[in-house]
Amino acid sequence: MEKLKIILIGYGRMGQEVERMAVKRSHQVVMTIDKDNQQELNTENMQQADVAIEFSMPDAAYNNIMTCLENGLPVVSGTTGWLDKMPQVRDYCNQHDRAFFHAPNFNLGVNLFFKFNEHIARIMNEYSNYDVEVEETHHVHKVDAPSGTAKQLAGILMDTLERKKEWKKEKAENPEELAVKSIREDEVPGIHRVMYHSDFDDIEIKHSAKSREGFALGAVMAAEFLQGKKGVYSMDDMLKL
Repeated sequence: MEKLKIILIGYGRMGQEVERMAVKRSHQVVMTIDKDNQQELNTENMQQADVAIEFSMPDAAYNNIMTCLENGLPVVSGTTGWLDKMPQVRDYCNQHDRAFFHAPNFNLGVNLFFKFNEHIARIMNEYSNYDVEVEETHHVHKVDAPSGTAKQLAGILMDTLERKKEWKKEKAENPEELAVKSIREDEVPGIHRVMYHSDFDDIEIKHSAKSREGFALGAVMAAEFLQGKKGVYSMDDMLKL
């Protein structure tokens, strides 16, 4: 495995966990960028790196990503809350042969969880007596709500479950809406539930992260996967799901 020189953009809890995992996998973190040294994300410093791994804030993510791409530096991003601008990033990568990898959640189990829910939702098209909702629980420091993972789950359900047309935050007002509920609690790394309710019983599919280490491993593996590639990629591409 090629040893990578990595710039970390965002040095909070997740960034620090990514650094530990990168070093564990024999890579080198050549620079960490946070809000106090944003000016150091410049052309000279980016020329010293093979890839950037970005876990910053929703209001800063797009500019961080584009700065790297414009300087020819591949980017792995796990920040959510900015994805309305994803088409611009995709277009830029395709037009300029850049490499970008995004996932709302880098945990392997979560990405299997997505596939489980897609399969179950397809089955549930035959059982309209079950309603469905999504619930996510995260630590109190998480800025965006619902989480990017919960939004992706909602998207999977709406694409697959014919009776659901749009998701609503916290409460659904009619049968075509999907409620996505958010809980912020202590230091919880992340819990996601998809719950089907009927008059007679409940069915729950749940993923519970035990630590941030699994997320960090996935992000570093994504940086390894991205080497030598051009275009826009996701966990489906890396895991061949």
